[in-house]
Amino acid sequence: EVLVVESGGGLVQAGGSLRLSCAVSGFTFDDYHIGWFRQAPGKEREGIAGISRNDGSTYYADSVKERFTISSDNPKNTVYLQMNSLKPEDTAVYYCAAMIGTWRFVIATMQEGGDESDYWGQGTQVTVSS
Repeated sequence: EVLVVESGGGLVQAGGSLRLSCAVSGFTFDDYHIGWFRQAPGKEREGIAGISRNDGSTYYADSVKERFTISSDNPKNTVYLQMNSLKPEDTAVYYCAAMIGTWRFVIATMQEGGDESDYWGQGTQVTVSS
């Protein structure tokens, strides 16, 4: 059974930082990718950052580019999302998802909100106060 578990959310003031973690277990192969998504109340789910476990390729949505950094610790099967210069509009539930497929598929999935993702975590709340 594949499990995806997020952690690290919380309350932070605008301008602050948080690091989210996504621990994945249960895969019998290494050829999968991880994406971070978020969903704010009343808004559609947004794919914000993705990483390929194969070659470290990354994807960022314009809304988080230059502020968020995704990284992977493959031996630990954990992906991190370092979030800096947080803004109130970053407030959302953040989800991690595992995706199986080509990198092109991953980017398309990220841009379309993640419906094609294979495995999802339960989400972690991030709240940025002004």
